[in-house]
Amino acid sequence: MNRSSRRWIASSAFAFVTLTSLLFFVMCFSLPAAAAGKQTLTGEVSDAMCGRKHMEGGAAECTRTCVKSGSKYALIVGDKIYALETTDKAALATLDKQAGKNASVTGTVNGDTVAVSAVAAAK
Repeated sequence: MNRSSRRWIASSAFAFVTLTSLLFFVMCFSLPAAAAGKQTLTGEVSDAMCGRKHMEGGAAECTRTCVKSGSKYALIVGDKIYALETTDKAALATLDKQAGKNASVTGTVNGDTVAVSAVAAAK
């Protein structure tokens, strides 16, 4: 083997190891993000403006009033309040029906916001 062949083999091996390592790290860090996907959260349906502290009537009445005034629905889960993003009429109708009550919301969580894909009364 001459010198240029050895260099070519060495550089090819280095490129292969580098590419394999890069793919490994990409897969390791992207799998948790893909696994995060949709989640189901269960909590009390409220509105983003009032959260836990409703001002008008009971929680259900205040939530409906605030949503009609432009606030988004929210879900109170423990100490956390998630703003709910949806334009789905069926999901919005279920949220309205569950205002002040517990509901299970399925969707993609991004920080304090949930992109809602489904809503059901909590069991």
